[in-house]
Amino acid sequence: MDKKIRVLVAKAGLDGHDRGAKVVAATFRDAGFEVIYTGLRQTAEMIVKAAIQEDVDVIALSVLSGAHMTIFPKVLKLMKEQGMDDVLLTGGGIMGEQDMHKLQKMGVGRLFGPGSSLTEAVAYIKDWYTSRRKK
Repeated sequence: MDKKIRVLVAKAGLDGHDRGAKVVAATFRDAGFEVIYTGLRQTAEMIVKAAIQEDVDVIALSVLSGAHMTIFPKVLKLMKEQGMDDVLLTGGGIMGEQDMHKLQKMGVGRLFGPGSSLTEAVAYIKDWYTSRRKK
């Protein structure tokens, strides 16, 4: 039997709006992923520590506070320090296209803004996971 894709859905910073993250987590679960939800107000350190403890394949950050240009790079840096090169960092929230491109150039995976298709997010993670397993 194939291993389920393990995804950590995390709410970083002081952002107290988690309805969207819960919808994403439920969608991922319904798609067959094993989902770990961190809850609100997580620091980058807490997120990376939880990802290591839970042995996840993917970290999906939800950032609605506007702090995405701080939070994503910090999580990415901590992941690199921990040798988590085989873990995908992706996510979504309210961020402009220009910021999304900057983050992707740093090494963050595809990002999803408001109104993005959850089906596309599921397909993206499945495609990433499948291509990683072939290597």
